[in-house]
Parts: sequence; structure tokens; C-alpha cells
Amino acid sequence: MSIGFIIFSVLFVAGCILLVGAILLQKKRSAGGMGSIAGMGDATDSYWGKNKRHSAEGNLENLTKIGAVILAVLAVVLCLI
Repeated sequence: MSIGFIIFSVLFVAGCILLVGAILLQKKRSAGGMGSIAGMGDATDSYWGKNKRHSAEGNLENLTKIGAVILAVLAVVLCLI
């Protein structure tokens, strides 16, 4: 095994653990339930929904997206080594 393979493997495992943690910390999304049937509107209509990307929850979503892309790139690199 080369040093590069070991380094990328360690980064991949650490990234997997961090991504799982970021996913588990996110709030559970509801599927709408009775609120959508009764016409109560969507959560994005509220002030909180519009400014969600500036909150901790929005930051976790961005971290999850970026982490998934990084893990995909690391997986490809590991396959090529």
C-alpha cells in the first residue's frame, strides 16, 4: 500500500463519520401531514422558512451537501489509486 492510499483512506473514513454526524444532527422533516390538507401553507412561507439558510439548521444542510460531494470525490480517487 502506498502512503497516498493510506492518507486518502483515513480522510474517507473521517469524512464518513463527520457526514453521518451532520445528518443525525439535522431536524426531522415532516411530510406535511394534516397541515397541507387543511391549507395551512408550507413552512417556507414563514419568516423562519425564508431565512433558514442563515440558521444552524441551514448550515448543517450545507455541510451535508458539501461533505457528500467531497466523499464522492475521495471515493473516486481511492478507486483510481
